[in-house]
Amino acid sequence: MSHVTRSTVNIYFSDVFGVAPRILERYGAFNLSLVNDLPLFIDPFLLFNSRKPKYRKLHDEIIAYLSFLRDQSAAGTVGDGLLRAWYTFKEVHQNWFGFSRAGNRGSGLGLDFARALHRNLETVFSSFGNEQITRSSHLEKLSLIGSGVGRDHISDFTTNLIKAFLLDYTQSFAMKYIDSSLRRTFGVEKVVFNYGTQSWESRRFDLPAFKGEFVILTPRELLTRDETWINRPDLISRFDEIAAALPNQSLRALVSNHIRRQLTKRSKQKEINEARARTIQEFPQLIEYYIKDKEDHGDRALAVSEERVESSEQFYIAQLRPVVALLNKAGFYSIQGTTYDEAHERVKYLKDNIEHKGGHRVFYINGEPVRREEDVQRLFRLVWFGTRSDVSREVNDGRGPVDFKISRGADDKTVVEFKLASNSQLKRNLERQVEIYQKASDARRALKVIVYFSAEEFRNVQRVLKDLKLLDSPDVILIDARRDNKPSGSKA
Repeated sequence: MSHVTRSTVNIYFSDVFGVAPRILERYGAFNLSLVNDLPLFIDPFLLFNSRKPKYRKLHDEIIAYLSFLRDQSAAGTVGDGLLRAWYTFKEVHQNWFGFSRAGNRGSGLGLDFARALHRNLETVFSSFGNEQITRSSHLEKLSLIGSGVGRDHISDFTTNLIKAFLLDYTQSFAMKYIDSSLRRTFGVEKVVFNYGTQSWESRRFDLPAFKGEFVILTPRELLTRDETWINRPDLISRFDEIAAALPNQSLRALVSNHIRRQLTKRSKQKEINEARARTIQEFPQLIEYYIKDKEDHGDRALAVSEERVESSEQFYIAQLRPVVALLNKAGFYSIQGTTYDEAHERVKYLKDNIEHKGGHRVFYINGEPVRREEDVQRLFRLVWFGTRSDVSREVNDGRGPVDFKISRGADDKTVVEFKLASNSQLKRNLERQVEIYQKASDARRALKVIVYFSAEEFRNVQRVLKDLKLLDSPDVILIDARRDNKPSGSKA
C-alpha cells in the first residue's frame, strides 16, 4: 500500500486519502476534487466506441435497459409508481463531477425527466433498439429532439446505469491503495437491475469514506467536458450538411422544402435554428443519419475528449496547486473576522498572488485566458475551502442567484460576485444586481470582484466604475490577470 504525506491543504482525492497522484494515474482514474464538482461527465459514446470489451459491454447494458423501458412504454402500463421505480434516479454526486458550481449536489432525475423520457420512447423513438441506419442505438439520441431530456440528464442517466461498474472499480482501488481507517462498507441502492423481478437491487461495497459518504472514482478515458460527442447543438449547426448528404432523393427534397417554407431572406440565425429544430422533429430520419456520421468519425471523439480532460486537469489541478501552496504559506487559510472581513481579506490575498506571485497563470489554458465566468467562480470556490463560514454557491433568495453567499448564522452574511471584465452586462450587474441580491439575502455587505486580461479591458472597467461612481468603493476589487503582469493601477 502506497501513501504520501498528507498536506494541510486537502483539495483532491490524492490529498485526502494519502495516495500518490501517480498511483491514480497508473490506475487510470481522474484525481477528482473533494471541494467542488468539476465540469466533467461520462460520455456514453466513449463506452460505445472503446476498444475495450468491458466498456462496450456497459454500453450494451445501457441500451438493453432502455429497450426494456421502450417495451414497457409500448405496453401502455406505466403509471407514476413505475415511472418512479424505473425512470427516476438520484444524482450520483459521490463522483464529484457535473454541473453543480458549489459542492457536489445536483437535482438528479425526477418525475419531469421520467415523463419526458417515457413520452419520447412511446412516440418519436418507439423504434429505439431497432435502428437500421446506425450500428447501434445511443442514449444521446433521446436528447436530440429537445423535449425534456438534456445534456445533464444524459450524464446522470449514464452514471446511474453503470454505477455497479464504477463502484467495483473504486472498491478494487480502495482495498489495494487506501488504508482501512479511511474506508467504510456502504450499502448502495439501485445498483443492479433484476429483469426477472423487474426491480432495482442494492449492493454493499468497501469504499473510500469522506465526511460520512463514499467517494466514487471514474476512469479518465470515459470523461469529457462541455458536450457529449452526439449532441443537439452540433446537430442543429450541421443541419444543412446532414440534410444535403441524405442518400434518399425524395427525403432530401421533402426536408429542403419543409425548411425553405419557414424562412425568408431576412431570417436571423435564431429563426433559422428554430426552423431546423422543427424540421428535425418532422423528419427524425435526420437524427439517424447524423448519428451514423458521428459513428463513422468516432475516433475523433476520443481525441476531442482527451484534449478537454487534459485542459481541465491543467486548469483545475496542475495550475491551481502552486497557487494554493502560496496562499497557504501566506496565511490565507487562517483569516478570521466577520464574513465581510474574511471575504475581503481572502480576495486581497488572491489578488496579490495573481498580480505579483505568478498566480495569474491559473487563468490561462494553452496560453489563452478563460472566457467563462463559471470557471473563475469554480476556482474561487476551490481555494475558499477550510473556512468556518458557510460558503453557498448560486444561492437564490428570491431575486435571482448570487455567485457566493458567505454566512455565519442569520446575522453575519456577505455576498460576493465574480465577473470577467469582458462581460457585456458588467455595467448592469454592478449597477443593480449585487444590491438586489444583497437585500434578498439579508447580507450586510456585497463585494464585486472583476478579473481583466488586457489594458483595454482595464480601461473599459474604469469607465464603467467612473460612470457608476464606484471608482473609490472599497467593495469593488479589480484583479489584473494579464500575462505580462504589469502594474495594474487597480485598487486593493
